[in-house]
Amino acid sequence: MSDRKVILIVEDQSDIRKLIRMTLEIGSSEIHEAENGEAGWHMVKALRPDLVLLDVMMPGSLDGYQVCQKIRQEPALKHIPVVLLTARGQQADFEMGRQAGADAYLTKPFSPLELIDTVDAMLAKTASMVA
Repeated sequence: MSDRKVILIVEDQSDIRKLIRMTLEIGSSEIHEAENGEAGWHMVKALRPDLVLLDVMMPGSLDGYQVCQKIRQEPALKHIPVVLLTARGQQADFEMGRQAGADAYLTKPFSPLELIDTVDAMLAKTASMVA
């Protein structure tokens, strides 16, 4: 089995996607990108990534909360850690994320170090569950 982790970034702003990709490419992860909730949901089903970084507010019919809920409702996918990314850092937003099933929440703008620490923690948690 490979140590290479598959990470899916679902973010509608290309500059933020690029920043996340550049930050995470330092590691040995395989990075995939989607620019909206619908594309992200299809990619989650196709790729079965080790981690999903999911923007909350996106154009289209599925926002980040809805994609997170869909992942949690799918038995084959519900183990995948989901980190919500949002500019909205109110307590109500965190609560909605928790109810949707998010494992972690990063408020924009976040530092590259904060992103790396969160990703590492999520991947370590799933590795220990599998082991």
